[in-house]
Amino acid sequence: MTDKKKPRRTARQATQRVKTAKRRKTSSTRWLQRQLNDHYVSEAQRLGYRSRAAFKILEIDEKVGLFKKGQTVIDLGAAPGGWLQVAVQKGATNVVGLDLLPIDPMPGITFFQMDFMADDAPECLVAAIGGGADVVLSDMAPNTTGHKDTDHLRIIALVEAAYYFAKDVLKPDGAFVAKVFQGGAQHELLKQMKRDFKSVKHVKPPSSRKESAEQFLVATGFKGIDEDTEDDYYEE
Repeated sequence: MTDKKKPRRTARQATQRVKTAKRRKTSSTRWLQRQLNDHYVSEAQRLGYRSRAAFKILEIDEKVGLFKKGQTVIDLGAAPGGWLQVAVQKGATNVVGLDLLPIDPMPGITFFQMDFMADDAPECLVAAIGGGADVVLSDMAPNTTGHKDTDHLRIIALVEAAYYFAKDVLKPDGAFVAKVFQGGAQHELLKQMKRDFKSVKHVKPPSSRKESAEQFLVATGFKGIDEDTEDDYYEE
């Protein structure tokens, strides 16, 4: 990966069309056609990234300055590994990932194939980093049901779980990034995060598809939590 420039179109590219096979669903055909005509997909392949999602965290980093050399980074929902690659590329020296799905081995990465919501998952991650984290990333998303309100609640539950974990392990001035969807984070969660971080914002990076409802909750400048603040949370 020698050329780290952002993907650009250098010439007008002809749209590739995919015929619907007998055993392939129409939705699968649309997905395949979109992949074939997505320049972020081709650039990810050219630069050796495991997914186009690598550009999302690169663009967030460019906007807010997430990564610095020598950091400890935890990536929740890490498969297939694009964000892990970026963390290492940016100089992180202690990088730990977790996902329900497996990933191919990567140099410089500790990976756990397990459910983040399992009771022992946080302990495994904390033991692996051997101290505090500088950045906690969450690209986790639940399986959708098709029921908008139910799916939203599941998404927010994962974001909240990742947030409370991050709050426990982040070093002062650390950062937290989590994928959310249309509607963003719940008001109460945002209110709590704004107490804990110097800056909290919703970001939709250019590489996130326009038709996608995803955006990212980006919190930087972790202040740390004192006992009085913790008491305030439980009193509300």
